[in-house]
Amino acid sequence: MKTSRISFAAALAAGSVLVLSGTAFAHVGVQPVGEAAKGGYATLNFKVPNERDNASTTQLEVNFPVDQPLTSVMPQDIPGWTSNVEKTKLDKPLTVHGKQVNEVVTKVTWSGGKIEPGKFQQFPVSVGKLPESADQMVFKSIQTYDNGEVVRWIEEAKEGAAEPQNPAPVLKLIAAKGDDHHSDAKADEAKNAEKDAGHGHDEATAEHGSDTTARVLGVAGIVIGLGGVAFGVASRRRSV
Repeated sequence: MKTSRISFAAALAAGSVLVLSGTAFAHVGVQPVGEAAKGGYATLNFKVPNERDNASTTQLEVNFPVDQPLTSVMPQDIPGWTSNVEKTKLDKPLTVHGKQVNEVVTKVTWSGGKIEPGKFQQFPVSVGKLPESADQMVFKSIQTYDNGEVVRWIEEAKEGAAEPQNPAPVLKLIAAKGDDHHSDAKADEAKNAEKDAGHGHDEATAEHGSDTTARVLGVAGIVIGLGGVAFGVASRRRSV
């Protein structure tokens, strides 16, 4: 009897671990294809796993942060799915590539397809320009099942706290590569300046050496000339 209770408790604990791990990892997420650099353009994949054993996901709604407006959002075609892009007017136009933009994307909804139990689907989107002064972007999303169930992935994680039950997809942004290039350019400029300074020093040294050599040769010529004059005077005296 005691052994049976222990076995039941172990099985219950194992089942709880599986349920909790499934809840922690099986949620809507976002990842860039390559890198998502501040101030640049990127392709994002919204990954949607089906969490139910008796229902299929039939719709995904992704909300774009209004305080970090994106002027360009282009969903990739996915067989069996239809995408709908919603935009809103800006109170103050943005200037992008020298052109004024009066509206930005606030939501993209995919529907018409089906993600069956035990499967997942990725929804690629090309976006830009990413914010220059932020470290991340939060995309609150809503997942709908064909049995009418709606799961709202909208909870934002707080620093130092455990992950919420329904976390919103978060995109991490990295520093723009242009900053690194700028640093590299400064380093190259310093190296070139040092090289030019060294080259100038070499030229000055060579010039100084040439001047010294010329002086030595000049003195030697004078000495030789004086010697020749003295020899000529001595010869004349002997002949007299």
